[in-house]
Amino acid sequence: MKLPKKIAVFPLSNFIIFPKTTVPLNIFEPRYIEMVNDSMKSEKLIGMIQPKTVKKVKKLDSELYDIGCLGKITSFKETNDGRYLIDLKGIIRFKINREIKSEKKYRECEVNYDTYLEDLNEKKEDLKFSDLELIFKDLKSLFEKRGFIINWKALEKQSLDETINALAMASPFSLEEKQVLLEAVSLDLRKNKIAEILSTYTFDQFQNTTLQ
Repeated sequence: MKLPKKIAVFPLSNFIIFPKTTVPLNIFEPRYIEMVNDSMKSEKLIGMIQPKTVKKVKKLDSELYDIGCLGKITSFKETNDGRYLIDLKGIIRFKINREIKSEKKYRECEVNYDTYLEDLNEKKEDLKFSDLELIFKDLKSLFEKRGFIINWKALEKQSLDETINALAMASPFSLEEKQVLLEAVSLDLRKNKIAEILSTYTFDQFQNTTLQ
């Protein structure tokens, strides 16, 4: 697969995807409808990235993080009210070199993939579920306190990297914490970062927090 140097980017706050994971997206803003239309005419590729500030997320000039993940549209459906329901599969993470000025309603960036070429490998990293029992236990407690329902039995049937990445994406962590997980180059490092983040929480916090 030839990786494009110029990509459309979709800034979505508190949302990350990882390579080899698939997420559903509900597209309704006109500029992102246009982005999906253009993508479907070419390689079906979109770059997912987080804006640095939540308040400015609807402004085109909101500052973006440097690291995001390139995804490919694997499923597309148009609803009766004009929305697009798509599935996006993560391919490889990228770093933004610069933003490109254009007449399009959505944003485009020049990117490189050098740091994350390992994302394209099919080789599984050598980690065992036994290494993760404590992390899973703590994550399970955190998810339950926040009212998140996770099918843990189904997760255990997945490959280890799929499981860690799925938990990182779905976790009730902050925007900044999710970005740290996205930028962790290896699965082992991501596992350690999840453990570090969990260690900063006291679970009493989550009993008194309302989901927005």
